[in-house]
Amino acid sequence: MVAKSGFDPITVASGDAALALLADPAAPAIDCVVLDLVMPDLDGLGVLARMRESGLSIPVIVETAHGGIDNVVSAMRAGAFDFMVKPVGVERLQVSLNNALANRALAGELSRIKRSRDGTLTFADVITRSSRMRAVLHSAEKAAASNIPVLIQGESGVGKELVARAIHGSGERRTKPFVAVNCGAMPETLVESILFGHEKGAFTGASERHLGKFVEASGGTLFLDEVGELPPAAQVKLLRAIQDGEVEPVGARRPVKVDVRLMSATNRDLIAEVAGGGFREDLFYRLHVFPITLPPLRERPEDIPDLIRHFLLRFAAEEGRRVRAVSAEAVKLLTAFPWPGNVRQLENAMFRAVVLADGEELGMHEFPQIATPTIPPPTTTENGTPPPTEPNGEIRDLVDHGVATGDAAPIALDDPVAPQALLPLLAADGDVRRLDAVEADAIRFAIAHYRGQISEVARKLGIGRSTLYRKLQSIAEDVPADHGVAHVADG
Repeated sequence: MVAKSGFDPITVASGDAALALLADPAAPAIDCVVLDLVMPDLDGLGVLARMRESGLSIPVIVETAHGGIDNVVSAMRAGAFDFMVKPVGVERLQVSLNNALANRALAGELSRIKRSRDGTLTFADVITRSSRMRAVLHSAEKAAASNIPVLIQGESGVGKELVARAIHGSGERRTKPFVAVNCGAMPETLVESILFGHEKGAFTGASERHLGKFVEASGGTLFLDEVGELPPAAQVKLLRAIQDGEVEPVGARRPVKVDVRLMSATNRDLIAEVAGGGFREDLFYRLHVFPITLPPLRERPEDIPDLIRHFLLRFAAEEGRRVRAVSAEAVKLLTAFPWPGNVRQLENAMFRAVVLADGEELGMHEFPQIATPTIPPPTTTENGTPPPTEPNGEIRDLVDHGVATGDAAPIALDDPVAPQALLPLLAADGDVRRLDAVEADAIRFAIAHYRGQISEVARKLGIGRSTLYRKLQSIAEDVPADHGVAHVADG
């Protein structure tokens, strides 16, 4: 019945076995306990008493064939969340499980919000069940015990700032300021002023003195998000500030001493940036002292159900909506989705679903963008310039449906035989096909094979995203006007 309700059940035969499982740090995380009262040796009330003595706050649903009022009162006083009399129906159990999990998650969310406002988030606030993510957090805990510079790497949206805040909140500087700076959002002409400050009248528009982020964070932690976006001139001054432990505000006569714990984050490959001359090598080694790489959400799908519950509670409370649960089918849909935008994309999907919801449960129809995903173009190319525009939507058609050109068969994103397709090297007249035509078909095949995940397609083909988009544009321009788009539904 628990499995039919959309959860993973673990069964044990006695109260002692239950307590041993709950106390085992290597065991899977338990969200709720369904507990029988009458058991040999240690009974249900004994289990509740031991759980309370151990400080376990896991919600417990008591079930028994003996539904006397005395049993109900005893169980609730011992800390039970709910009480059910056997036989229990699936719907009754599902409602009780959802309420227990929602109550626990809401209490945790309220506590997390308070710690976030106080700047005291810890690693316990990072929602994860993934063994890979736990290994990363274990490494980060070691970094928190010192003032070593930390570089957090990972794709956009994986939660780099959350981990940085957890490191700060777990270290000796947790009562001091945590100052976050988005290096990619600063105008190049104001980078020096924002980071290091300026004196009144130092330049046109400087009507008053500004301390700068380094001075604001003095005694605490300075977090440089997207540090790979810093322009070369700012990299030089940042390097000097790190080396000397002092900054020189614009227009100041003397430098200012600062004491900051430096953490930085990037979604770029800084080693490649250094090799290409886009990032200073000496600054890289100053930042890359303790690297931490966060895995993308698609590589830790076991985290998705907990994140769904977390975002559901948060947005339902913020929007004043009476949405209490997500259907088992919707959870399976969301768990199977690759989430190219990682946790941030899941967060936005849940926000949209809560706003669109008509009832108290989110179903599959509240996530239409997951069933028919679209692919956002990059905001910039590898050279920092805007991406090429899509001529009359032709690139979108190429990405979403595949295009039949030359003698190759079209490949659609939902074509079940795409992985077994072969690309012809000979044209209908027996001559070898042009290299650009073969390349175009290879790109179409890769897009279909990786289900439209442009970052993955570019990585597997060994080219940059902007290069891939240029090739897609070229393919679109080569398609004859009357060619049309072929969408193969069943291969």
